Amino acid sequence: MTKTSKSDSKTEKTTCCGGSSKPCAAHPPRQTEDPRRLARQLALQFLHQLSVQNGQNIDQLDDFFAEFSKNDQASQLARPWIRGAWQNVGQIDQIIEQASINWDLARISLVDSSNLRLAVYQLVYCPDIPAKVVINEAIELAKLFSTAEAPRFVNGILDVIRGKLKSKPPEQS
Repeated sequence: MTKTSKSDSKTEKTTCCGGSSKPCAAHPPRQTEDPRRLARQLALQFLHQLSVQNGQNIDQLDDFFAEFSKNDQASQLARPWIRGAWQNVGQIDQIIEQASINWDLARISLVDSSNLRLAVYQLVYCPDIPAKVVINEAIELAKLFSTAEAPRFVNGILDVIRGKLKSKPPEQS
């Protein structure tokens, strides 16, 4: 990771591989103090890897945490989110496709689809996490890992999904 400073300003700009201002897997963002936020970052990164490798690397989850996380609490939070999102990826993708009018899932970037998969998993399967928190955190992940347009796109898709989940009667166990 390289750092460059503007000579006429005191602001410092950090760039990653290829000159991008977004972090990559080789240079993850600075680990935040909040273990939940860090857990979401780690989950997004590993879900992205699963998407790229068609799930072939799910057995490398512990190695991933050993290399990229020094926070045991964040790793413990992220682990079930990753496994749950990946185990339910078919159903989650259907929910995303139904909410993304005029957007085929294949047209959505892998980073954004990984972010949406994590958020939809949390909206559907983690009732202890408020929907507002899930959506706000997904927007923050989009700001950190994706394009300038991604936060608005992610917000729009998740808002539609939240509305559909609210209007859906609870399933009987």
